[in-house]
Amino acid sequence: MKSALPRWRCPTVTVGAYTQAPGSAAAIMATSYFFAAAAMNPTATSPFMSRHYISRPSIALLGTEPWRAAAEFFSFKRQPKPRLKTGDGHPVVIFPGMATGGHAVAPLRDYCQSLGYTAFDWGQGFNTGPKGDPDVWLAGLAANVQRMLATHKQRATLIGWSLGGIYARELGKLLAPGIKQVITIGTPFNAVQDHTNVGWLFKLLSGSSPTIDAALSERLRTPPPVPTTAIYSKSDGVVAWQTCRHDVSADSVEDIEVKGSHIGMGWNPAVLKVVGDRLGQRVDQWQPYAR
Repeated sequence: MKSALPRWRCPTVTVGAYTQAPGSAAAIMATSYFFAAAAMNPTATSPFMSRHYISRPSIALLGTEPWRAAAEFFSFKRQPKPRLKTGDGHPVVIFPGMATGGHAVAPLRDYCQSLGYTAFDWGQGFNTGPKGDPDVWLAGLAANVQRMLATHKQRATLIGWSLGGIYARELGKLLAPGIKQVITIGTPFNAVQDHTNVGWLFKLLSGSSPTIDAALSERLRTPPPVPTTAIYSKSDGVVAWQTCRHDVSADSVEDIEVKGSHIGMGWNPAVLKVVGDRLGQRVDQWQPYAR
């Protein structure tokens, strides 16, 4: 499906005042992902990934995640909310990361609601990853989201944090006529090999090891046929930041860099600022994020 929206090359934008020493980023959750991790097929490569070696994160970067996330939370509590136009009330569905649930995305959900949008989480509780056949599982999730949106007349925004972003992108493809846009936050949709530290987490929660082949890798890299924003951080200690952005130009696709941890992205002021701005965009007048 070809989008009629404006075309521009994926820009990289740095926003926010929260700074950390940059380091290699590679990741915990990516392994947790049924679609993008652990026992990956070495033949599933892309020109971008074959040119750029991506290493696992340092123990130091990974180990500071909780402390940096806590600092971001206190910053979120102290800072005044950005002054943005009141939202149009359209529904916003938020998908949590691996091993988290509605409680983890509550700050993000509350922020969206404070702007005037009808925001709610995915309604599936604790995210332990897909079960069984991925297409069957996704079809069930899509049906559930459709039921949640049945009473809403406006098209919905899908926001996914980490693994939840994989769900948001794939549902953006399945439910495109009813979707306004997709926003991912620290989501490794562009992974082609294992860039993680804790592949045991997915296996512990789901009882199986995730795999990916060339066809699935290509599918995950392909953005939905709706405006799509990928937010990532080069100081992410959980997910390789290179796998959280697009490596080719596409219609209405934008990559935006923020400063901060992976665990704290759901309340990072810089992330919230981007989300608020994107939610306020009109589909017929879509513009890249202002640098």
